[in-house]
Amino acid sequence: MKMSILKRKRITETIKVKEIYARSARKNTLFILVLLAATIAFAIVATSIGAASLGVGESLRAVLSRFFFVQGVSHFAQVVVLQLRLPRILMAIITGVSLGVAGAVMQGVLRNPLVSPYTLGLSSGAACGAALAIVLGVGIFGFGQYLIVTNAFFFGLMTMFLVYSISRIRGTSIETLILAGVALGYLFSAIISSLKYLSGHEELRELVFWLMGGLYAVKWQTIIILFPAMTIFTLLSMTYSWDLNAMSAGEEVAASLGINVKKVRGICLILSSILTASVIAFTGIIGFIGLVSPHICRLIVGSDHRFLIPSSGLMGAIILLVSDTACRTIIQPTEIPVGIMTSFIGVPFFIYLLMKKRRRWWQ
Repeated sequence: MKMSILKRKRITETIKVKEIYARSARKNTLFILVLLAATIAFAIVATSIGAASLGVGESLRAVLSRFFFVQGVSHFAQVVVLQLRLPRILMAIITGVSLGVAGAVMQGVLRNPLVSPYTLGLSSGAACGAALAIVLGVGIFGFGQYLIVTNAFFFGLMTMFLVYSISRIRGTSIETLILAGVALGYLFSAIISSLKYLSGHEELRELVFWLMGGLYAVKWQTIIILFPAMTIFTLLSMTYSWDLNAMSAGEEVAASLGINVKKVRGICLILSSILTASVIAFTGIIGFIGLVSPHICRLIVGSDHRFLIPSSGLMGAIILLVSDTACRTIIQPTEIPVGIMTSFIGVPFFIYLLMKKRRRWWQ
């Protein structure tokens, strides 16, 4: 009799847990759909905002004229929307998604919400590669107009490889990974400062603009290169959602569930590094997107990476799209580098995280 009552209680509790999980999944799915709709809405509005005033309807007709026959669209509107604004808007979305996803994955694999692609030294490595190309004309593979891009990309990946290699000496511990990234970041910053000191006026000006970050030099060729890369590596990152969920409970728990923690950590760091390096190679340093967007989404959808990763990407796209639109319109016709705006947003939020830090983050 007692066994029967206990069994019914367990069944009832199981049903309640399943109902709670189903409600949570529906809420999180709805939140992702809302973020997707908001991204599209902001993108449409952004096409009509700028020094050249265009209505939303006129901007939409200009976009549709690229694919369909639409009457009443001026050549001026087509040039402004299709050649100037739309590539920049799409680049803001691609960059925001890439940085948001990379930040969510890195925070999950290292179990620390204060980690981002930049705190591990990746941005400093990419900046050092770009500085070498700008000031000294030294590159690894690229040449001509792609010298800076390829140098920044490979130096960013090389930094993460060095960080991971250093941590392997101590058993791939989380603390060693973070400290190695911070140390290499200081080293690359010193190299950049030396190159600034030695550079001429034109090289210094170009380097400073690159370090500020911006989307003003985007071309359709860049979108064609980055969109497939962003899509592929985002989907690959999402395939490790269950592993990241298990690792958030602790490495011992994940290992007991049959997860190769070191392998998953290495693969996830590679995927997030490629996502980050590929976009900042074209845009320069755009900070705090990878820190802010995952934490905002974690407060809403929780730590389930099946929902956290895509929502962080979309949140990053919205933040960067709104920031870039403000940067190019707030003091027209002068433009503010978007890296400055994201820092103004990210630094107070980062301080807020430090002030509110609890003993355990992953509860």
